[in-house]
Amino acid sequence: MSVMAAKTYNVLFLCTHNAGRSIMAECLMRRWSNGRFQAFSAGSHPAGAVSPHALRVLASFNHKTEGLRSKSWDEFAQPDSPVLDFVFTVCDSAAGEVCPVWPGQPMTAHWGIEDPSATTGDDDRILKAYRRAYVELESRIKIFSSLRMEALDRLNLQNRLNQIGGHHAGKEEFIQAGAFG
Repeated sequence: MSVMAAKTYNVLFLCTHNAGRSIMAECLMRRWSNGRFQAFSAGSHPAGAVSPHALRVLASFNHKTEGLRSKSWDEFAQPDSPVLDFVFTVCDSAAGEVCPVWPGQPMTAHWGIEDPSATTGDDDRILKAYRRAYVELESRIKIFSSLRMEALDRLNLQNRLNQIGGHHAGKEEFIQAGAFG
């Protein structure tokens, strides 16, 4: 008897420069996906390089950083691009822009994270801001990756995605809302 393989969902994280938050989200999704998700990141106006601070934070949490690059979201709007299931903006600027038409008509949500690159001061203060963004992204991605997609209709799934992106919702609220059930 053959067992049908579970669907692998394609997830794209967007940020204006694709240099920090979206790159960290891509790495975090790879870590917490358990093979259920394929993660990508892109930006509307890519910086051309990944932030050295983001790379340091990722390395400190033992993420593989080889091959990470700042890239345009146009790469994911091509006819031969991966069919996207989910697109999440992680910065307010990208959330306010007109996005390309994504193959697959993915579900979208805004998971705004404060921009660590806007932090001023010494290197320690800037790294602390990147670590804070990392932890907030990790919390949201852990919740998202634990959802039982097959048990949720599109409307309930959209509600869960929006709840995850809310700044005031804690894990207990997601459990009460049935996000893990």
